[in-house]
Amino acid sequence: MDQQEAKKRISLLKDKIIKLNYDYFVLDKSEVAESVRDSLKKELKELENQFPNLITKDSPTQRVGSQLSGKLKKVKHITPKKSLEDVFSEEEIKNWYEKIDKLVEEDFNFICELKLDGLNITIHYEKGVLARALTRGDGFEGEDVTHTVKTIESIPLVLTEAVDLEVSGEVFMPKKSFDEINKQQEKNNEKKYANVRNLAAGAIRQLDPKITAERKLDAKFYEIGRNNLKNIPTTQEDVLITFKKLGLPIESRFKKLENIEKVIGFCNQWHKKREEIPYEIDGIVIKVNDLEVQKKMGKTAKTPRYAVAYKFPAQKVTSRILDIILQVGRTGAITPVAVMKPVLVAGSIVSRATLHNEDEINKKDIRIGDTVIIQKAGDVIPEVLESMKDMRTGEEEKFNFPKNCPVCNQSITRKEGEAAYRCNNTDCPAKHEESFNHFVSKKGFDIDGLGYKVARQLIDEELVKDFADVFMLRKKDLMKLELFKEKRADNLIESIEHAKKISIEKFIFSLGIRLIGETSSYDIANYFINHAKKSEKKIERIKKEKENISLFDSVGEEENNNDDEDFSILDLIETAKSISFTEMEAIHGIGEKTAGFIYDWFNDGENINLLEKLYKVGVVLDIKNITQKGKLSGKTFLITGSLSEMSRDEAHEFIKSKGGKISNSVSKELDFLVVGESAGSKLEKAKSLNITTITEDQLKKMAL
Repeated sequence: MDQQEAKKRISLLKDKIIKLNYDYFVLDKSEVAESVRDSLKKELKELENQFPNLITKDSPTQRVGSQLSGKLKKVKHITPKKSLEDVFSEEEIKNWYEKIDKLVEEDFNFICELKLDGLNITIHYEKGVLARALTRGDGFEGEDVTHTVKTIESIPLVLTEAVDLEVSGEVFMPKKSFDEINKQQEKNNEKKYANVRNLAAGAIRQLDPKITAERKLDAKFYEIGRNNLKNIPTTQEDVLITFKKLGLPIESRFKKLENIEKVIGFCNQWHKKREEIPYEIDGIVIKVNDLEVQKKMGKTAKTPRYAVAYKFPAQKVTSRILDIILQVGRTGAITPVAVMKPVLVAGSIVSRATLHNEDEINKKDIRIGDTVIIQKAGDVIPEVLESMKDMRTGEEEKFNFPKNCPVCNQSITRKEGEAAYRCNNTDCPAKHEESFNHFVSKKGFDIDGLGYKVARQLIDEELVKDFADVFMLRKKDLMKLELFKEKRADNLIESIEHAKKISIEKFIFSLGIRLIGETSSYDIANYFINHAKKSEKKIERIKKEKENISLFDSVGEEENNNDDEDFSILDLIETAKSISFTEMEAIHGIGEKTAGFIYDWFNDGENINLLEKLYKVGVVLDIKNITQKGKLSGKTFLITGSLSEMSRDEAHEFIKSKGGKISNSVSKELDFLVVGESAGSKLEKAKSLNITTITEDQLKKMAL
């Protein structure tokens, strides 16, 4: 980016951030998540660092707080307020430490405090009595909100000692209070509040203190200003202990830590455990503990050097679309993907996000060159939520779908009632490659070491022409490929051998039948097993059929270990063939359309040949998840958000291993919603249906 482009971009960013700041701080409303505002500020700061001559006095990076609303009396702060610098990653925390370590000769330790998502407040006590309460305002003047702050029960009107004290902290609304208010809003057929921080801020700025009292606000204090204490604190830890003795509420989960590695550990710990807190936190405040060392480190014009605010990985951030490309999936579905300026979201750097389909692009009016809001939650693929249209320059380009497949150049079509275009070429290389990757993926055969690059080489060198060929690979085949040396080849062969035993539901998923996901794979497997049992006899295996299938003429006879299976691939074939379309349609969670895809797949000669080949190469089906009884038997679970100790895949396996079922949506049939960090709309829907919500720990205890 040259200077002229940077100037235009900086101007756009400044205008947008100033508007968002006014909405957030003055009007107590937000059109976007706070993480989106943070993301824009971060981009502005990076550009200003790159082009310092473009920094202006009116830049949002050059001020603290925001302008006042004009409703309440303005009062000058005794101690001017400064905002903390935000950091968003472990690397940025370490960079901050390296900077401050050079400022002083003394060794120092840290205090880490949970960063509450509320409204900053400063209170003046005179001879131990609450005299005045001010908002942060612009950092130099705040609004006098004494009349409303006095209604907050946790804030003492009189301290335990008759001292003069200036103290700052955070006023916030507990989650319980927020939920109760929204339930009342819903009961009154009124719009629910979306943002707990803005609701708290609005309550503090009320002219009528009775309204504030009804909001059931709370407060915690963490910063000391001018005072006449006899025993003046010398560390931040002393400050917090002193506040507690004086009767001021503090966030008690603070911790003194000796080095930056432990600080990072603390940040990661509370990122995982934030749902345990009864109020919203959005990060960790990291401070040098010794107050004298803090003074030596000093301040910049905008921020103190001795402290930073680590923001938890954002689920929503902004980026710019540099291009839109098309990806061809295993079923031929063509998905538009936004290629973006790399950005940190949900703890990882992403440069691509799905745009879903043509209708979504048109509905959201997404264009190449747009500044967009993207979202990533847990293991979900990043998606573009919306375009920030007021940041357009006029140079953005609309995207038009082509008429041919971007890989094989054959025609693409879109059937009536479907959102996706599809490639009609059965021999499209992209479809074959994606099907293969699906087959060996973690949710399928989970073959460690067989990633996208290896798969592509195996296909290009024609070492695999179908799924079963994977299990016929030999070390000498792999050693011909440039990606492999002896140890890597040995490891992959071992992984392939280990993968031959697979749970029946993962096997069905791996086949790539259209519309069949993890949950429906389990339901199909469960139905097939029960159907076979009800037939009152085990499906007869035909030895002649086995003998006539010769796959190893050139590589030698392979030993099969599937003769003692309770339910083999051959049993699966016969069971599937014995089930009518009407019966398929009646499987739990399977509709007419999906039933059609299942029925057609198992009645296709080529697919049956593939299954027989998989049987002959020694693939064994494990049915214990379906047949065994456990403490979770008969119960259906759904997971929302990120769990702290298990990935979503691991949690699904755990539930199924204990006899439970997995759902993919919130409905009245759901028994339990397992709630992790950054839970989304599923939590609200579950609450509205009175579905029981549990934590990861509670899930584990239920299964014991």
